[in-house]
Amino acid sequence: MSKKNIETLYLQESFEDFDEGVGIVMPILMECDKDEDFSEGIERVGDEVPILALRNMVLFPGVAMPVIIGRPKSMRLIRDAEHNNKMVGVLCQKDTEVEDPDFDDLYAIGVIAEIIRVLEMPDGSTTAILQGKKRFLLHQVIEKDPYMTGRISLLEDKFPRKNDREFEALVSTIKDLTIKMLSASMEPARDLIFSLRNNQNSLYLINFSCCNLLSRAAEKQELLVIDELKDRAYRLLFILNHEYQLIELKASIQMKTHEDINKQQKEYFLQQQIKAIQEELGGNMNDLEIKELRDKAAQKKWSKQVAETFEKELNKLERLHPQSPDYSTQFQYVQTVISLPWNEFSKDKFDLKRAQRILDRDHFGMEKVKERIIEHLAVLKLKNDLRSPIICLYGPPGVGKTSLGKSIAEALNRKYVRMSLGGLHDEAEIRGHRRTYIGAMAGRIIQNLMKAGTSNPVFVLDEIDKVGSDFKGDPASALLEALDPEQNEAFHDNYLDIDFDLSKVLFISTANNLNTISKPLLDRMELIEVSGYIIEEKIEIAIKHLIPKQMTSHGIPLNKIKFTRPAVQLIVESYTRESGVRELEKKIAKIMRKLARAIAVKEDAPEIIKPEMIDKYLGAEEYTLDKYQGNQYAGIVTGLAWTAVGGEILFVESSLSKGKGGKLTITGNLGDVMKESAILALEYVHAHADYFIIDEDMFENRNVHIHVPEGAIPKDGPSAGITMVTSLVSIFTQRKVKSALAMTGEITLRGKVLAVGGIKEKILAAKRAGIKEIVLSTENRKDVNEIKSTYVEGLTFHYVDDMTQVIDIALLPL
Repeated sequence: MSKKNIETLYLQESFEDFDEGVGIVMPILMECDKDEDFSEGIERVGDEVPILALRNMVLFPGVAMPVIIGRPKSMRLIRDAEHNNKMVGVLCQKDTEVEDPDFDDLYAIGVIAEIIRVLEMPDGSTTAILQGKKRFLLHQVIEKDPYMTGRISLLEDKFPRKNDREFEALVSTIKDLTIKMLSASMEPARDLIFSLRNNQNSLYLINFSCCNLLSRAAEKQELLVIDELKDRAYRLLFILNHEYQLIELKASIQMKTHEDINKQQKEYFLQQQIKAIQEELGGNMNDLEIKELRDKAAQKKWSKQVAETFEKELNKLERLHPQSPDYSTQFQYVQTVISLPWNEFSKDKFDLKRAQRILDRDHFGMEKVKERIIEHLAVLKLKNDLRSPIICLYGPPGVGKTSLGKSIAEALNRKYVRMSLGGLHDEAEIRGHRRTYIGAMAGRIIQNLMKAGTSNPVFVLDEIDKVGSDFKGDPASALLEALDPEQNEAFHDNYLDIDFDLSKVLFISTANNLNTISKPLLDRMELIEVSGYIIEEKIEIAIKHLIPKQMTSHGIPLNKIKFTRPAVQLIVESYTRESGVRELEKKIAKIMRKLARAIAVKEDAPEIIKPEMIDKYLGAEEYTLDKYQGNQYAGIVTGLAWTAVGGEILFVESSLSKGKGGKLTITGNLGDVMKESAILALEYVHAHADYFIIDEDMFENRNVHIHVPEGAIPKDGPSAGITMVTSLVSIFTQRKVKSALAMTGEITLRGKVLAVGGIKEKILAAKRAGIKEIVLSTENRKDVNEIKSTYVEGLTFHYVDDMTQVIDIALLPL
């Protein structure tokens, strides 16, 4: 077929859907001979061709398609190819979002195409008409600039034998089904239908139908990959049948919708008749509902401004016809306004001792949180008009941050509501939708206040650190107004469109990670850390709270079974590894299920659960605690570490080997800070070699290796500084470390010992491991004084300021 004919057909088409990016592109129907294979001029194609990547479009041999050229590289390629009369390789992208595709972003099989013509469109875009010639396989991309060039090999289509009646019937069926689909989805021109019916070229008809599919590009690519024309035709027929069934189904749905509209009109006339009957009987449901709303409004304690707004909206509701689409929207709004607790407050109980008992009953530890709540209650008792604080409880999962809100509500005698913010992306969830939108409703803050029924509930904003943001807005920014004590007395909800006072609401937010909370939002909250529980606290929580709770949940009388303290300690240490107590509660529940089963089938159930029975119910131990390993060798020092699930002991090992000297090897999966501590330690020891009586030749003829065991576990932080120095001095001098001694602290280049964190957890880990003496910075004395005396009983603390003091305390004489 000549270029002129193709151009004429193309110019008759609509350009609205043509796009190199995305969209449905209608292929151009051509006239061709029965036996034409469209490979004319293919001999000009070598092993290397320019590659044109298309989004969401697959070209087939023989088919001409218009393509809008959008990318600069594609424009350069088309201009060069047209100028030099070259053919191009056309491939479809796997992902339409990739702007600059590479080899892995393209399907491997495409079509060699001839550029029939390049047109400048009225809207300023450039459109190229491409006609497929022959399939090819892309082996590699050899250039990407100024446009993509690839090394290829041509692929042959395998035709069925001549006079294959089955193939002829298959092509005829595809032709008829394609015409049916075109007729069902649009009103095709008569010339188009006539040309399709009279076209006898099987390859062209199959490929034209493949291009005309409404399915995804991936399905079209599957068809292009098939070598056997007969197999391609069978697969095409399957897809055509599926799409035609969908078109028929859509038509059926449209018919049913039309019938539903007629049904609605019938129901409207019936409703009018019911209304007339009700008026004859002396009553109208609409009037009764409005009267009920006015009666409720008369009892509200709202301001004059709110009362005027409500009356205005109620009058608007009266004027609307009950069958009007706006009636239900207006009625819902009026119901929302009347349901809110305007100036309705629950009476706080100012019994501070009772409040303390409730908090102590439900939660073990958390002294700072409890102290803050009692302080707030005390000031409220004295002043009686204190604005509620905005409290943020942050800490690891499972430590009781969320459940603390319920206890606070009970202690204050307030209503309790909770709103989960995890995964929230839409600002309208906080502020509500404007009433102009269909299905608009108030934000979740207003909705929860309606549920609470008071204007001063305890309002828990759970997982505030997991609030997201996208094109729908930033919910964290919307929370700024609600959580600002200076602004929230006039909180504006988009749906309500009336200011509501939130200043008496006690907001308590919870978070696991403060780093993901925006700084302005963080600035408005009072931060209280809820640290993970130590093992001793977990044992108390299990005995006082978790075991009775699980016995009640499983129907076991409270005095039926007792747990010994060593048994609970074994569960905590050997079957859980967490900051909170969620996993501990699950393990206790597992034991209770087995005991409940034994009681139900009247088997012997133990009255006292001892440590040796635990493996029967929970299986083999899942975790083991580090134990002190002694001081048989020089260079091994016990350090103390903090983790999210509590404190642990770790061992720093040093060794010397013959070498050229100056080489330091650090192993054990250590982070950057810990590696710097090791380098600093070696430099300090080298600088003070005379003080520690170390021969200078040791540094020149020995290589140093520092290792921290358990290499699969990442470790980082500065607190192992003094431990590394002690280990190096020990290996260089061959002085062993004092027995049952551990240490923690950061060092400076001058040898000063600095304070570190996590002291409580570290000390308790040392005590569990059998440590008797601990070396700390003098600045950490205040942290030790805050720990209960029972937890530090039997431990000796050495407070130091300089590294030389550490060596004098830790190392034994030769």
